[in-house]
Amino acid sequence: MKKISQTLNRDGFQKVETRQRLQAILADSDIAQFISREGLSQEEIKRSLPKFNQYLIERQRFLSKDSAYVAKGYQPILVMNEGYADVSYLETAELKAQQEEREITGRVKLLNLPKAYRHISFENDVHLDDHKRLTVLKSLVDFVKAYPEKQAKGLYLYGDMGIGKSFLMAALAYELSEKKQVSTTLVHYPSFAIDIKHAIKTASVKEEIDVLKTAQVLVLDDIGAEQASSWLRDEVLQVILQYRMQEELPTFFTSNYSMADLENKLALVKDQDERWQTKRVMERIRYLASELHLEGENRRLS
Repeated sequence: MKKISQTLNRDGFQKVETRQRLQAILADSDIAQFISREGLSQEEIKRSLPKFNQYLIERQRFLSKDSAYVAKGYQPILVMNEGYADVSYLETAELKAQQEEREITGRVKLLNLPKAYRHISFENDVHLDDHKRLTVLKSLVDFVKAYPEKQAKGLYLYGDMGIGKSFLMAALAYELSEKKQVSTTLVHYPSFAIDIKHAIKTASVKEEIDVLKTAQVLVLDDIGAEQASSWLRDEVLQVILQYRMQEELPTFFTSNYSMADLENKLALVKDQDERWQTKRVMERIRYLASELHLEGENRRLS
């Protein structure tokens, strides 16, 4: 049997510890401000002490990024709940920023293009270090400002390899998503051409084409680099462009070829001159987009 003195010493220590803990809780600036703001009575303070203690523990875990803290991305706060304090959780600015970024990049749809393209923006990634790019940049910015209230034409952006054509289109897509909540589909057209040929065997050609036909904003990247065929030109590309022309859906292109050079390339199929058929396709491209030449150095090599 324990001695009475041992029991008294233990109880006395617990009382001192409890009193010290109580003083620490009430001395905390967040808790003191909450009590003052809510005008808590002594009885309400007494009833709230367990929640005040919980708040201090949760706050410490949150600030120290403790693995035991389960409400990741949410900051503990004190609230009133039926006459006494309670602990609730509020979204942090960091979590809101992450959610907003996911929403923005989720509207940038990529087909056979690098995932990093979802995060390219005018503000953070496009540098005005080359005056040759300013005309193109102004055209892209003007489009974003006008869309969708004004149905501006897209751009047919052509130039040498590696000078940033696809990069600028990815930045356009991000800007449209961030500023206008608009979805943009960017497709590497030569890869799409291969996929669509394989899709013939699976009877999913229509579905593949419809994705591009109906995209809110469409970027056909690197057009002209695909292996030319009459079927691809007339039964796929023309069908996509015809629909988008009729529905007035914004369409952009990037290419190593000028429009005139692209017309010559599309017209020459297996040594056959199919210029008349090609003119029908080019007529739709010219209707949908204004031609701009982007000059500059190959940025992939720098």
